[in-house]
Amino acid sequence: MTQLRAAGVGLVLDLTGGTLPRVLHWGADLGGLGPGELADLRLARAPQPVGFPVDGPVEVAVLPEQSAGWLGTPGLVGNRGGRDFSTAFTVRETERTAAGPALPGAGEGGRVTVRAHDPAAGLDLELLIELTPAGLVRQRAAVVNRGSSPFALDALHLTLPVPAVATELLDFTGHHLRERGPQRTAFTQGLRTRENRTGRTGHDSAYLLAAGTAGFGSRSGEVWAVHTAWSGNHRTFAERTFHSVSLLGSGELLLSGEVELAPGESYASPWQYGSYGRGLDEVSARFHRLLRARPRHPAAPRPVTLNTWEAVYFDHDLTRLRALADAAVAVGAERFVLDDGWFGARRDDRRALGDWYVSDEVWPGGLRPLTDHVTGLGLQFGIWVEPEMISEDSDLARAHPDWIMATGGRLPRAARHQQVLDLARPEAYAHLLARLDELLGTYPVSYLKWDHNRDLVEAGHRPTGRAGVHGQTLAAYRLLDELRRRHPGVEIESCSSGGGRVDLEILRRTDRVWVSDCIDALERQSIQRWTNALIPLELMGTHVGAGTAHTTGRRHPLDFRAGTALFGHFGIEWDLTAASPGELARLGEWVALYKEVRGLLHTGTAVHADHPDPALRLHGVVAADGSDALYALVATATSELYPPGPVRLPGLDPGAVYRVRPQPPGDLPDGNPHHWGVPLPWWTPEGVRLPGRVLAAAGLQAPVLHPERLVLLRATRV
Repeated sequence: MTQLRAAGVGLVLDLTGGTLPRVLHWGADLGGLGPGELADLRLARAPQPVGFPVDGPVEVAVLPEQSAGWLGTPGLVGNRGGRDFSTAFTVRETERTAAGPALPGAGEGGRVTVRAHDPAAGLDLELLIELTPAGLVRQRAAVVNRGSSPFALDALHLTLPVPAVATELLDFTGHHLRERGPQRTAFTQGLRTRENRTGRTGHDSAYLLAAGTAGFGSRSGEVWAVHTAWSGNHRTFAERTFHSVSLLGSGELLLSGEVELAPGESYASPWQYGSYGRGLDEVSARFHRLLRARPRHPAAPRPVTLNTWEAVYFDHDLTRLRALADAAVAVGAERFVLDDGWFGARRDDRRALGDWYVSDEVWPGGLRPLTDHVTGLGLQFGIWVEPEMISEDSDLARAHPDWIMATGGRLPRAARHQQVLDLARPEAYAHLLARLDELLGTYPVSYLKWDHNRDLVEAGHRPTGRAGVHGQTLAAYRLLDELRRRHPGVEIESCSSGGGRVDLEILRRTDRVWVSDCIDALERQSIQRWTNALIPLELMGTHVGAGTAHTTGRRHPLDFRAGTALFGHFGIEWDLTAASPGELARLGEWVALYKEVRGLLHTGTAVHADHPDPALRLHGVVAADGSDALYALVATATSELYPPGPVRLPGLDPGAVYRVRPQPPGDLPDGNPHHWGVPLPWWTPEGVRLPGRVLAAAGLQAPVLHPERLVLLRATRV
């Protein structure tokens, strides 16, 4: 029996009996338990042995086995020429080590390594189970073929149990331009499976799969959630059986024949992460602390970024781009990113992917005249690439058609007039590495916007046509790792048709994600809120677009667009040379506010109120020491209440007194003093002074807002 404790979370593992480890408890910290108490806990939690398919109780391991009597989703699926389809692993060795520096007063956490063998199946298994200092459970499995013939591996799933009080499920769906839409279902008997077969994390991925007590919210209820850290095909599931077993599980979704282990070969599953908390905000905060503890987590202030795509599209003209850079500096931008269209014959989206040479047609003098101008203004320079893709109409495809992923002699149907470059092919990988390495070595590139604009359909390795999403995913990781090794100062953004590749494994190699190609502020309110469920604001690309949204045609005032973009890594996606002087001045005010509060936004704790009015949302960030907080009150529709009721401010120190007041420039919707006919009494620069416990329990009267408007509130400890 082993007990791990960290950050208010407890994990108790049953390692008795020589079989694979079982989780006796995952949830709130039980406090330190002695050996006798742990033994009694095992006895107290043992199921009554009735109704099982075998004599005696069925104990479900983190890698469930049918040999233990489990007839649900198996942990390992595979065979050796039709045999050895069911495993019975016996533990050979168990080792406990530290997982990392413990947080003060939080318990030690730790890692348990279990090594097991099945002599009949000829397989070795290694399980790594951690409780991190942030209170996250992290586990993965690796299997080795010790037999004398190949072993076909079809699946390797890991699971975490949740208690019967978890009666609701929350996961996510979506599509291009509307990523991470929440959906709730009852946690009933049977199997609920979310599969992603797009070859990337996916716009419609489950993202997080959470099970919780009835009605759980951002600040209420007990919640258990899992995330699959993998950027290729994957499977996430919730399973409940009639004999009171409830599991959350996940693993890579392997295509038929994709992994066949030769004697001595091994396969490692993706990391599975599990987070427990009182409310979704606590679940999210554990993931945020994990990411912020990365050695390469961005430490410098996140620069205001201007991206050129919605300003110029493919119309690359030196004079126009210089003018755009000048306008960017004037409003306070700190980074300038040249998007698609700088290379080869790339004048539209139908050609030239793979031809990563600066276009002689558009840039006869190379990019140096632009980069010199940009860096001369004090801006960082960034550039767009889509390395994993290849256009059929490209010099590279004409020279090396066999480098395109396909099922033998048949090309997949094109998407966006492009195919997929097989990075697992050594020659293709070497070519691409050389081109990107030269680009980063020739120009002062400090930021790489790395796109991935199509799903992987019939993605096979030629000439055999063997399924290749697994190999492609690993090769993409190797390419990113090698480029970072050679160019450690370059930041990389994961952009995949917007938010199609957002997961914890790609974030081990990147510095932010492009949340969505849709920067319509109303759509972004939901997209950004739920992206933040997994990753902190400083890793979320959030830009101010033009008055009319490129993707929806919807119009919003500047304050709503900028106030939405404020909560993230703030940027601009707008032709500023066409903006009015008034718009530029107002945008400059928002840029100045971002620079003032980015230290708070990018180190504090994200909070979300459980407000009963569906037309109003309140979210914010509270400083780690509770000294400062910034909230946004957002009207997404017309409220049924007129005026609306009070809103509560979550996350503040209950015993501290705070001065709460409107925060300029978000103190007036639209910047319009006539928005309200009668002003709200407390809505003054002085505001009110109240204890945190009062603000959390009683709240403040919310102002009347027109739909698709927002205001900002600042709370400062007195």
